[in-house]
Amino acid sequence: MKLKDAVVILTGASDGIGKSIALKLAVEGCQLALIGRDANKLAAVLSEVQSLSHAYAMTYSCDITDFTQLEKTVEQIKLDFPQGPNILINNAGIWHKKMDLDALDPLLIERVIQTNLTSHIQLTRLILPGLRKAQNAVLINVISRSGVTAQDGQSVYSASKWGMKGFTDVLRVDLKNTKIRIGAVYQGGTHTNLFEKAGETFSTDAFTEPDDLADVIVFMLSRPPKIWLPEVHVQY
Repeated sequence: MKLKDAVVILTGASDGIGKSIALKLAVEGCQLALIGRDANKLAAVLSEVQSLSHAYAMTYSCDITDFTQLEKTVEQIKLDFPQGPNILINNAGIWHKKMDLDALDPLLIERVIQTNLTSHIQLTRLILPGLRKAQNAVLINVISRSGVTAQDGQSVYSASKWGMKGFTDVLRVDLKNTKIRIGAVYQGGTHTNLFEKAGETFSTDAFTEPDDLADVIVFMLSRPPKIWLPEVHVQY
């Protein structure tokens, strides 16, 4: 796929993996609609994007678990990018500390499921009509290896990620006769502050670097028309 001038909608763009993806795609000349919760962090990412590329980019401060906010954000993106999207990357996610299910706070359970699963389903539903109109369109879900393996203490996190795997697999079947290509990334631990935000204390120094993972995603997106990588598993 030719990436120059492709319109990309990216969630979780304010830091971590999302920030790295945004910067890599800016270098490729993509037009970027960057969604995140923290307006200040998004502004910092935008500044870096603009230092790397003259491509058009906009930021949208939005809690994607709030459907009203999400719907308004999508409507604004449609106004800002009237040519419509070519690429949707569902990347946003949160972690809960490793613990038994009955030790998890009920509100945290709801937040993890809403952030990691429900919000991506809702956003994809809103963006899908635009992707259907594109000559070449791609949807990539950045999921985690927790969506394909059972790991201790991750009951709800894994449930959200296994849900994303099922969602992705069914989309691939439902959209097989369209021009939309569906991809999934199942990455191992990545060296971001995801775990620190949740109060987790283990070291992430040996994990995959977000810039390296972003390179993998750019590689997936840039394959020629007759080559596609529907699933990529990344280990550290």
